[in-house]
Amino acid sequence: MIRPQANGFRRAHDLSGIWHIRRDAGDRGLEERWFAQAQWPDTHAIAVPGSWNEQLAEKGWMNHVGPAWYRTSAVAPDAPRRVLRFGSADYFASVWVDGVHVGDSGAPMLPFAIDVTDATRPGEAFDLVVRVTNALPENGPTQRVTLADYAAEARIRDEYLPAVRFDFFPFGGLNRPVHLLGLPARTIEAVRADTAIEGTTGRVMVAVDAPETLSFRAEIDGVAVEAAVGETARIDLSNCRFWGPADPYLYTLDITLLDEAGEAIDRVRERIGVREVRVEGARLLLNGEPVTLKGFGKHEDSAVHGRGLNLPLLVKDFALLDWIGANSVRTAHYPYAEEFLDMADEAGVLVIDEAFSINLDFRRADAATLAAHKAEIGQLIARDRNRPCVIGWSLANEPGYLAEPVYRAASAPYWAELFAHARALDPGRPLTHANVAYAGLDDPAFDHGDFLSINRYHGWYGAPGQIDRAIDMLRADFDALAGRGKPIFVSEFGADAMAGLHATHDQLFTEEYQADLIAAFWQAIEAHPSVIGGHVWNFADFRTAQHSRRVVHNRKGVFTRARDPKRAAWTLRELWR
Repeated sequence: MIRPQANGFRRAHDLSGIWHIRRDAGDRGLEERWFAQAQWPDTHAIAVPGSWNEQLAEKGWMNHVGPAWYRTSAVAPDAPRRVLRFGSADYFASVWVDGVHVGDSGAPMLPFAIDVTDATRPGEAFDLVVRVTNALPENGPTQRVTLADYAAEARIRDEYLPAVRFDFFPFGGLNRPVHLLGLPARTIEAVRADTAIEGTTGRVMVAVDAPETLSFRAEIDGVAVEAAVGETARIDLSNCRFWGPADPYLYTLDITLLDEAGEAIDRVRERIGVREVRVEGARLLLNGEPVTLKGFGKHEDSAVHGRGLNLPLLVKDFALLDWIGANSVRTAHYPYAEEFLDMADEAGVLVIDEAFSINLDFRRADAATLAAHKAEIGQLIARDRNRPCVIGWSLANEPGYLAEPVYRAASAPYWAELFAHARALDPGRPLTHANVAYAGLDDPAFDHGDFLSINRYHGWYGAPGQIDRAIDMLRADFDALAGRGKPIFVSEFGADAMAGLHATHDQLFTEEYQADLIAAFWQAIEAHPSVIGGHVWNFADFRTAQHSRRVVHNRKGVFTRARDPKRAAWTLRELWR
């Protein structure tokens, strides 16, 4: 799917702004045909992009899980094709134009486009209605949980409000920009640009999705190659600047679609970086050189915006990543906004791109779960495969979290099929998943990953307040996994800290304990020959659903939610710079 862009062939109108929203607490809107009603009672103004929860907390929306209806109006562009393009809808959406259903979203947290050519008239205004729900399905890659489930599973102390299976807030809404596109009749639908390195030459292999009777021209720095649609155009760049953290150089790739007579009928532009990533033994190599991953798991989370795109905060976060000496981020636990990846491409920040699959319970997983998971992986790879910053795909976070007895037997064929599916779509990047300790060191998914990611909270959830014992446990994990001959990556480690809380001894929740535990972990990570790095959990404090162990936020950030540094931030700066 092509990003919104404007040129001589394409138009892109950003529909961001103030829309109106109506809560559907009883899920009656479809039956009552709200999409066809000219006016709604009980609506509120709502900023798009942005989550409804904190924006409308005073109106009772803070913990709303379920459908809500958005409405705005727009004027159709005078173009042969007219398309609505949503950066995402959390988690699912259906769309109506002037009361006519025109389409639905795909996988959560990923863009979707709906052709509205037949539903609109050039130059005329139309009514746009979007039903969004942040309720999850029972058998998706991330599964729904209800308050009744906690009681049925005798896990009363695990109860969250709103009910979730994950430790972050289930923000709902249109959290990324919405665009109305004007396109030519025949268009470039997608671009694939794969890169390779041969000596000092960078090789770019370009293919497009477009009508098969057409051809295209690909051009980088004045080097242009033409090919028929369905074929691959190869561009060789001599004395190439290879993309990496030290020199994140981006080339501009211009692609022109040509009709049967050789005339230009569409054009798109992509920024690409030439680089290679591969696993060799217990090492991760970028452009042939070993790399140690130093960074964080993050969340798209900020005050009032919720998960909504917050550009000033995005700029701030990348400045802090540079300040602290980090070189990488895992997009825990879902695909981040395209603007985040733009910044990572420009800054040379390495990204492990993670699918939205959290705490997958194999007592409830079925064929529909696997199909949805494969579709999600396909849409994620299709969106981000041209990104130089993306060095690997994480297919799930902490499956088997409930230590369900069926996990090992039930999950083995699931992982075999899912990893094979992802590898077929993108054979050029390594694959992983984030293992939770409950799933064990014999996690069946380890058989298929190219590097082994582990989330470990020794010294916090286990061996609390005992740093020496925690490091002994961590080293034992390293030694047990090293026999597999694959790189080991500590995808999460850390401890909660209340900013301003101090002690002269090892005391949980103090800034000193968080900093000392993180420093001890990092020393063990650097010392083990099979470990390729680690990501502190978390970059910044973030809102969670309500739970007795959380004081509004998960406090494992080395920065507060407002981005003030805790002691651990200064400790990491000393270790990483």
